Amino acid sequence: MAKLIVADDHPLFRSALINAISGLFAMREAIETDSFGSTCAALEQHPDADLLLLDLHMPGAYGFFGLIQLRKGWPTLPIVVISASEDIDVIRRCMAFGASAYVPKSARPADISAALNAVLAGDLWVPAHLRSAVLEQRDDSADLDLAARVAQLTPQQYKVLYYLTEGWLNKQIAYDLEISEATVKAHMTAIFRKLGVSNRTQVVIAAQRLTLEPPVDRAMAQHGSSSPDSTG
Repeated sequence: MAKLIVADDHPLFRSALINAISGLFAMREAIETDSFGSTCAALEQHPDADLLLLDLHMPGAYGFFGLIQLRKGWPTLPIVVISASEDIDVIRRCMAFGASAYVPKSARPADISAALNAVLAGDLWVPAHLRSAVLEQRDDSADLDLAARVAQLTPQQYKVLYYLTEGWLNKQIAYDLEISEATVKAHMTAIFRKLGVSNRTQVVIAAQRLTLEPPVDRAMAQHGSSSPDSTG
């Protein structure tokens, strides 16, 4: 019987997911988390977990960045991404960045159970109607190299990276993160080095492959609008 960590910021979905599979999947225990931070804490507290069911869009996960960091921190733990998206490119990147399965939130309980059992058996799983498109022969070396480089970023460096892709000036970033412009520049130097680029344009092009999400709660998404002198 498997021990799961179910990571999603919607408690109703977590409960519904656990209830839906409980009669179809041999589950010993389900640990619920609602953010990237609490998920990492749960993984530390439960090293015997067999599977992680991960929502890409939890607070603190920042899309692919969270998956990449989890893969780096727990390289042997199977990760099953649970997402509302059925975009082929999103699924391909999740698999390239280390997911063992990708399950749309629209999937039937029987399909979710099949996915979890397949992963526990050491297989990869994506929906049958998307399998040929997702798993077709392609060169994932660029994505894998990018994932390895991004995994070296700290959470603070990720925030700077995101704001760079949004076109923010150094003083705007410093204001929002409550750090000095010199610290912003130091983070930028580290980001350029870790991503193997030499200027802002190159780092933005590289970051666009990650479909970056804001490193702030949705309720604070407009905070940057009050940053000083956004044009100067």
